[in-house]
Amino acid sequence: MRIVQVPSKRGPGPIVAVKETVEQMAFREHRTLRDLQRAGLPAVVPQGVVTGRTDADGEPLPAALLTEHLRFSLPYRSLFARGSGTDYVPSLVDALVVLLARLHLADFYWGDVSLSNVLFRRAAGGFAAYLVDAETGEWRSPLSDNLRAYDVEVGCQNVFAELLDLQAAGSLSTDVDIRGVVRMVQERYDALWAELTGTEEFSTDEMWRIEQRIDRLNELGFDVEELDIVTDYDGDRVQIQPRVVEAGHHCRELRALTGLNVEDAQAQRLLNDIAAFTAHHGLGGADRSLVAHRWLTEVYEPLSAMIPADSRGKREPAEVFHEVLEHRWYLSEQAGHEVDIFLAARDYVDHVLTRLDEEAVTPDVDTETGSIEDAPRP
Repeated sequence: MRIVQVPSKRGPGPIVAVKETVEQMAFREHRTLRDLQRAGLPAVVPQGVVTGRTDADGEPLPAALLTEHLRFSLPYRSLFARGSGTDYVPSLVDALVVLLARLHLADFYWGDVSLSNVLFRRAAGGFAAYLVDAETGEWRSPLSDNLRAYDVEVGCQNVFAELLDLQAAGSLSTDVDIRGVVRMVQERYDALWAELTGTEEFSTDEMWRIEQRIDRLNELGFDVEELDIVTDYDGDRVQIQPRVVEAGHHCRELRALTGLNVEDAQAQRLLNDIAAFTAHHGLGGADRSLVAHRWLTEVYEPLSAMIPADSRGKREPAEVFHEVLEHRWYLSEQAGHEVDIFLAARDYVDHVLTRLDEEAVTPDVDTETGSIEDAPRP
């Protein structure tokens, strides 16, 4: 895979990822990625397929699949490039597991689950995962338990090998229990899948557990679109099972209130801050959308404007906002009282953001090539 900037008559064009492959596979993967986009699943956006390519000597080159570069995204190896990625492992596992569960809910079989086939974006201290390589993926409706289990098994094997490679390269501490990480992949997938799809039984005196189950799924970032509720013959026991579950609970709520489109974990953090803003100003009785608009114009937008222009490629504004909130908590704990959010933001910009390492958020782009056909091969 190579990242290039497509030239245009008006100057630099869009940044795309170029994957060389067999022509038939390029078209197949393009269709798969397009279908994933239509299904609202997290994957890179396909831009086209280039065929009939030749090198400078006229020799044929493979077909090229073009996908839109995912802004602010990182391959997992970038996070470990400076040997400081050990703390990221649980968050990367969680992101991979959530992506896999979302694909399986949509009856999509991945076939090659791995960290290498994913791009990660920061999301309120954690990560959100996006599928990059869909070459082996296919839709299977219904997706069998055996295929789901095989996907998870392949993922465990690939993660094991990838982390071993990182340790061999000195990018991951040898103290990391890789077998424990692999068990974590399996255990967290099983727990999430059970929460998303499992059947729960209780007495008719405990109907509040229906709302409790929905609240737990909302907290995980999922909405329950349909719920099977079955009462036994005597009417004493009730069974519930989510039938249709859709991810993006918090980001949909935030988008409806403010128009902001961010990762779900970031949306949850911003919604919490809107709630704190509401309480601080005594606006509990006001229309929520009006309060959210006031928060947007009085807090979020002014704070985002404080990010220096040369630092805006390092973090999304929503992620900076999250980190400012974390920094504010740290400063408040030191000061013994709550620090104003804009003072915390100024201190964060001056002492944290300006020293952040470049983590390949902006890829190495080949800008000298005259066309995609001349772009360096992977």
